[in-house]
Amino acid sequence: MKKCDLKLKELIERTVMPDIEDRLDEIFADIAKSKKATDEQNEEIKEMHEMRDEFNEILKDIENRELDKEECAELYEEIIDMINDSEEED
Repeated sequence: MKKCDLKLKELIERTVMPDIEDRLDEIFADIAKSKKATDEQNEEIKEMHEMRDEFNEILKDIENRELDKEECAELYEEIIDMINDSEEED
């Protein structure tokens, strides 16, 4: 596995996936409190599941060595930008 692959895999496994799971937990906790899910919550759950599936696919591509160096670098930068943007919003 190349360096970029390792960095991308680590970023996804240690940062992105836990963040997605944490957000899903927050949504489900809110739903449990109100005993009903809003349309917005249902939509966000769907988006979080889709995002998690996409990142799992990237991890599979890394494991199967199907990710070229350029694509790896682009994905890494996009994820870093996404994390930075979300931190700025908080």
